[in-house]
Amino acid sequence: MTTITLRNVKGSALSFTEVDNNFTNLNTDKLEGVTSSVDGELTLWSSTTGKVLKRADLTGIVKATAGVASAASAGTDYVAPGGALGTPSSGTLTNCTADGTNSVGYRNVPQSGSDKTTSYSLATTDVGKFVGVGTSGSITIPNSTFAAGDIVSIFNNTTGNITITCSITTAYIAGTDTDKATMTLATRGVATILFISGTVCVVSGNVS
Repeated sequence: MTTITLRNVKGSALSFTEVDNNFTNLNTDKLEGVTSSVDGELTLWSSTTGKVLKRADLTGIVKATAGVASAASAGTDYVAPGGALGTPSSGTLTNCTADGTNSVGYRNVPQSGSDKTTSYSLATTDVGKFVGVGTSGSITIPNSTFAAGDIVSIFNNTTGNITITCSITTAYIAGTDTDKATMTLATRGVATILFISGTVCVVSGNVS
C-alpha cells in the first residue's frame, strides 16, 4: 500500500500537492468489485491484484487447496449420505461392505476363491474367510506373512486326509505344546488357524 502523508504538529498543514497525492494514493489502493452483499456471505479475492473482491457463489461443503476455496465433491472429498458407507439411520449404517461384496462384520464366513486343487500357500487375502481344498490340493502356512489376530479356516473337501505344511516358525495344535512341521487335516474336516504373530500360530479343529 502506498504512503499517506500526515502531519502530527499543530499549525503544520498539508500542501495542496500532498493532499492531491493522498487522494490519488487512496483511490489507487481502494478495494473494488463488490457492490452489494448478503449478511454472512463469504468474500473472495478476484484476480491477483489484491484490490478486487467478489462474492462467493459456492454451494455445499467448501474446501481449500493452498488457500484457494472451491466446492468439495461428494464421493471424492467426503462420503455423501447414502454413499459408499451406506445410509445412516438411528446411528446404524446399512449396505456397508468390507471389500465391495461382503458385508461389514460378515454375517457368514465367505470362501476365499474356489477349492484349491494344487499346493496353496495362505495369503493375507484369506483372512476372515475359509479356504476349501479339493482333490490333489494341499495347504502351506507361510512365515512372516500374517499379523497377530488374523484368522483363516481350512475345509478339507476331499474323501481323504490332506497335509498342512507349517513353514511358519512355530505352529501348535490347540491344547498341545509341541511345535509341528506338518499337520494332517481329516477328510471333510475343518481347521482354524489363529495367528499369534507373524511367526507363531495355533491350529484348532480336526487336525493331528
